[in-house]
Formats: sequence, C-alpha cells, structure tokens
Amino acid sequence: MVRVLVVDDDAMVRNFLRQILTKRGNDVVAEASDGDEVVPAVQAHHPEVVLMDLRMERMDGVRATAAVAALPDPPGVVAMTSFDTESTILDAVHAGAAGFLAKDSGPDELVAAVEAVASGDGALSARAARVVMEQVAAAPTARGRREAQDMLAQLTDREREIAYRVAEGLSNIEIAGRLHLGEATVKTHLGHACHKLGVNRVRLALLVDRAA
Repeated sequence: MVRVLVVDDDAMVRNFLRQILTKRGNDVVAEASDGDEVVPAVQAHHPEVVLMDLRMERMDGVRATAAVAALPDPPGVVAMTSFDTESTILDAVHAGAAGFLAKDSGPDELVAAVEAVASGDGALSARAARVVMEQVAAAPTARGRREAQDMLAQLTDREREIAYRVAEGLSNIEIAGRLHLGEATVKTHLGHACHKLGVNRVRLALLVDRAA
C-alpha cells in the first residue's frame, strides 16, 4: 500500500484518481486543489508519493514540485499533465519530479508509476523518457561536464557505483542483483547519494550522463 496525496484543481479528476488508486490497494491520504496547498498537506499527512497536476491557477505544479523537493525527506512526485510538451517535461524533471505521466495514461500505467516512485525507482512515460534522453544526448559544455564530475566525486565508491547503474536505467532490484547486494542496501546508498547532491533518481541519472 502506497500513501498518496492527489493534487488537481478538478474535483472530478481527483475523485477518479482516488478510485483508481484505492481499487488497487493504495491509500489516498489527502487531496489538494492547488499548488499552494501541497506543502501543508505533505507536512500534515506524510504521503510517500504526490500525484501532481502541473496546470493550476494559484501555484502551478512545477513550483509546487520544487517546494516539495526542498522539504526534508520529501515524498516522490509524479507529475501529470494534458500538455506533455518538451518544456513542460523538462521543467517538471528539473523541479524534482521522479515520474511524469500524460493524463490520458491508463490506470495500469498510473498505478505502476505511483508504486515505482514509492519504491525509489523513476517512472517516466515513453515520451518523457525520450525528451529526457534527447537532452542527455546534447553535448554538454566542458564546464558542465567538470561540474558534474565534481559533484559525483562527493560520493563514496559504492554510491557512485549505484549511481552509474541508475543511469543505465536499472531498477533497485536489478541493481541489487547486479552488485550482489540487498535491495534495502541499494536504497540506503542511493538515498545517501541523492541527499548529498540534492537530486532525485532521475536527476542523478542525468548528472551521471553529463559527467561522462
């Protein structure tokens, strides 16, 4: 069971998402109708995942995602939008979203994304993954590469080893098998690496690729 905060300015959409998630055994602990309600809701209800609409009136989901990411021990954020443009996807990822879904995604994809982010994995839609990889493929400047390398140098050997496997697209279970470690050990090292660098899993993978 994953504890989820559902954020959307449309009450019907929130109800629909609640039904999908609870039917699959997850727990919608709270709802919010705008971005400025998200941080107080996170602090009050301690969700593991925030399912975040990106287009809201008072505070959009990108700014709300950044505010959540700045909290101590933040929940993972899965961003959702009807307008999955390249700029929207990259804005959400750089704000700290660990997952990105189009609103027309099916129930199975939605639940899988929430559960993947709760377990510490990333969850990008096919289009979002393609946009992120296109950004990675763009040649970084020499300065950008050095900065990424300097950041990764702050990690222990084991943390770096796990970061490299994350950049390969492996899940925590796959990393554990590859390195002959327990899954909990992988999650601990990965959590330490992300905390040191102030990034989440998706941004850690981008950092590794930029340093290469």
